[in-house]
Order: sequence, then C-alpha cells, then structure tokens
Amino acid sequence: MITEHSRKRLRDFRQTGIGDEDLYHASIKIPGQIPIATRFRGFVAQSGKVFDLVVKDIDDGRLVITVIGKS
Repeated sequence: MITEHSRKRLRDFRQTGIGDEDLYHASIKIPGQIPIATRFRGFVAQSGKVFDLVVKDIDDGRLVITVIGKS
C-alpha cells in the first residue's frame, strides 16, 4: 500500500524517475516484520534513480509512508 503522501512526493522534482512500481518492488525486498516506521536506504528505480523508503507493516500489508529521492 502506498500512502497519498508518497504519491504526492513522487510528483516532486527530487523524486523524478521513481514510480509506483519501483516503490512496490523495493518494499517487498525488505525481509521480516517492521512494527514501527523505519527508513531503508539505497534502493534503485528502473530509471537508475536512487531512493530511500520509510515503511511500516500494518494489518493489511506493508505501508509505504514516504519516499526520499537522492540527488
């Protein structure tokens, strides 16, 4: 699940080149349970853009709270 905040961030210049599919694939690569919001670094989008994710596990699955694109 991707929050509306994350979708809004994807429209910012700093996140250019990162798509919903990139967020999905990055979030499922993270092993284990994440009970509190945690930042994971160093993912690479299909476009080559490097980004970080803040995710948390909820009852419905993994929630992508925000995305931080690297310059």
